[in-house]
Amino acid sequence: MKLGILSRSPRAYSTKRLREAAAARGHTVKVLDTLKFAISLEKEQPDLLFRGKRLSNYDAVIPRIGASITYFGAAVVRQFQEMDVFCANTATGIANSRDKLRSLQMLSRHDIGIPPTTFVRDRRDILPAIDRVGGAPVIIKVLEGTQGVGVILAESRKIAEAIIETLHGANQNVLVQKFVAESKGKDIRAFVVGDRVVAAMRRTAQGQEFRSNVHRGGVAEGVELDPMFERTAIRATQIMGLRIGGVDMLEGREGPQVLEVNSSPGLEGIEGATGVDVAGAVIEYVADHVQFPELDIRQRLTVARGYGVSEMFIPKDSTLVGQSLAESELRERDIVVLTIERDEDVIANPRGDDTILAEDRLLCFGKLRAMKALIPTRRKKRRRKKVQAASSASEDNA
Repeated sequence: MKLGILSRSPRAYSTKRLREAAAARGHTVKVLDTLKFAISLEKEQPDLLFRGKRLSNYDAVIPRIGASITYFGAAVVRQFQEMDVFCANTATGIANSRDKLRSLQMLSRHDIGIPPTTFVRDRRDILPAIDRVGGAPVIIKVLEGTQGVGVILAESRKIAEAIIETLHGANQNVLVQKFVAESKGKDIRAFVVGDRVVAAMRRTAQGQEFRSNVHRGGVAEGVELDPMFERTAIRATQIMGLRIGGVDMLEGREGPQVLEVNSSPGLEGIEGATGVDVAGAVIEYVADHVQFPELDIRQRLTVARGYGVSEMFIPKDSTLVGQSLAESELRERDIVVLTIERDEDVIANPRGDDTILAEDRLLCFGKLRAMKALIPTRRKKRRRKKVQAASSASEDNA
């Protein structure tokens, strides 16, 4: 395999470890400065130039895109994708995770724990926003911050209001987030590769510092993750559209609370704390997918008119409940069940004698009209009472 590592820091620990791990496994590897690329666009011929010369063929690339070059870096990764080069993380996944607000918006629609968070711009909305997340103390986050920079703990409403107004005056967008006191200056970093957590560590802030980032002096130790934390980390990474990610979580009373998903997680802290060859796990994952590339079945299987991929949720009152796949006669209706998702389990390529249960999710390929007839009408989600009350108050003040 010929592998490129997109990095502006060839001497950085993570870049060196990935290069060493690839070389140790017999792969050809080069570190490519992301800003030295030029994107060439012509009809049916997407191409890349590197240092002014046409780039040679690569089987895969591992993006290590810094926050300061997110837009250009994502564009380069997108170009590799258009050239059918396997990218360890996609441009969309990188962009999703790099935007703190967008990532939390995406997570909030799923069954993923996140600290109550709000985003406002109007000065009159600041104090209500602080109250909405539970009152002071609160965490204030600059959207573009990394490695703990731009994360501020405000002990009172007035201090929080003053900080937010100051940041708004400097044209900074900020999030206001509940301070999860029970985490006590600790968080969990889970390193996800594909569909598994390969290593995890607990980071603990030192002294009066509340930020546990290793770059802020936090101390790290390896941990065995509770299955709930492991599932949360994997799902959060997948929701972002990432294949490889570092998921930061707080240990809240109600379980894991996801803070963010990092598309270019560092290796030094987690390898040092756990002794796990994380770089090797990344290289092996990439090599496997070069040999057996992933297919976007929702795009590839819609070539026949009227056919496609859809997910069917089985309600308790469905006539399919209790029937085996063979008895359901789905195949006779031109519907093939690819997987059955049940609680935390996934049954891949189910057999005819597998039984359909209430609240199963069936990933199916087949005639869209036939599947549509089996999918119940979606009911509008009821908004929580406190949201309704806030809406009513807003209307009264309008």
